[in-house]
Amino acid sequence: MTVTRAEYCVIACAEAWRDNGEVLASPMGLIPALGARLAKRTFSPDLLLTDGEAMLVGLDGTVEGWLPYRQHLTMVTGGRRHVMMGASQIDRFGNQNISCIGDWARPKRQLLGVRGGPVNTLNNPTSYWVPKHSARVFVEKVDMVCGVGYDRAAAAGPSVTRFHRIPRVVSDLGVFDFATPDHAMRLASLHPGVTVEQVQEATGFALHVPDEVPYTREPTSAELDLIRSVIDPEGARRREVDG
Repeated sequence: MTVTRAEYCVIACAEAWRDNGEVLASPMGLIPALGARLAKRTFSPDLLLTDGEAMLVGLDGTVEGWLPYRQHLTMVTGGRRHVMMGASQIDRFGNQNISCIGDWARPKRQLLGVRGGPVNTLNNPTSYWVPKHSARVFVEKVDMVCGVGYDRAAAAGPSVTRFHRIPRVVSDLGVFDFATPDHAMRLASLHPGVTVEQVQEATGFALHVPDEVPYTREPTSAELDLIRSVIDPEGARRREVDG
C-alpha cells in the first residue's frame, strides 16, 4: 500500500513523543496534532492530550479533565510538557522566529509575536514542524529569536541549559536533530522520494549530513489504518502536505 508524504510526516511527528511517558503533548498545527493522537493510540499511551485551551481530552476529543492556566504553567516550568511549535524561521542551532521578518524596529512583516517561545524552550522539550521546507525558513540567522537554540542556551549558562532540549525538527522533506558535537542541525532521515541534494538546496545553511542517511520509517499497517480510518478519515493531512 502506497504511503503518502503527508503520512510520513504524521509518523515523523508522532515519533517525537516516543518514550516521553506521562507528559502533556502540545502539538501546534494539524500534522503534529495527528501525530500526537497516533502516538497516544500506539506506542505512547501515557501522553496527556489537550484541546489547546483549558481541557485535557481523550482520543475522541471527549473532555477528561480541567487544566487551568496556572496548572498548565506548572507543567511547563516543571518540564512535564513536550510542545511541537511552528517556525517562520529556524537556524542551524535551532533558534526559532515566529515574530517578524526583517529588523525588529522596522520589520518587513509582522507575524505572531514571541508568544511562549522563550518559556517553552527554556523549560521543556520543544520540537518544530515546518510544512514547507525552504531556504526562507531554514536560514543562516533568524531575524529575531523567539525559541532559544543550542548556541544561545550554552552562552546563557547552566540556568538555561538545564532543561533546554530540541528533540527534532520535522519538515515535508525530512527529519532533523542536533546530535552533533556543536549541536548544529543534522539531517536525521529523508522522507522517501526526497534526496539529500533537494534538502541541501532548500536549506539556507550547511547541514550536517551523515555518510548514510536513512529514510523516515514507514507506518505499520495498523498505524496506517488508524491515520486513514480513525484519526483523519477526511484526509485533512493532504491539505497541509502534498503527495
